[in-house]
Amino acid sequence: MAAPASTAVKSLAANVLAHASNTGRQIMGSKTAVVVSAGKMDKTVKVRLWGQRWEKHVQKVQQNFQVPSYMLVHDPNNSVRQGDVINISSGWRAAQHVRHVVRHIIAPYGPPIDERPPVLSQEELLEKYAAKREAKLERRAARHAERHAIRDQEKALRAEKRARWEAAERERLERREKKLAEIESKVREGEVD
Repeated sequence: MAAPASTAVKSLAANVLAHASNTGRQIMGSKTAVVVSAGKMDKTVKVRLWGQRWEKHVQKVQQNFQVPSYMLVHDPNNSVRQGDVINISSGWRAAQHVRHVVRHIIAPYGPPIDERPPVLSQEELLEKYAAKREAKLERRAARHAERHAIRDQEKALRAEKRARWEAAERERLERREKKLAEIESKVREGEVD
């Protein structure tokens, strides 16, 4: 029989904390970027990074040709605005195409930083992730317990139906044997030709 949902949730909570502190989740490296688009997607902004271009003709990187690259960055509190210069870090996969997270705002554009929601630190991000993961695992354990309860009810109904069928089959066989016994007794007595 399955363990109660509460013990399953407690063991899953320990797994959540271990998963959240996994080194694969740690924020690595930082880059400076400019926010190009904000407010169009919830908790996600588009930023522009400047890089260098490989010149095929001369077979080297040209220092004087800056080439922009664009990427999506996770902004958990929607705290950055278009035009901000921000510091981003890789290593935080929030969606299929979102692999970076905002670390802090270097130069705000528009409303001051005091009037915006705060940018979350790495510890706060991990705590938020662990809480979200734990809630998900609790919901999963509740669904699992509910499925097991339904399955147990269905098993009990099938067993009851099987018992009724077997009782009806025994009764039918008894009636048949009784009828055969009556016919045999009539044949012995000579009542039936």
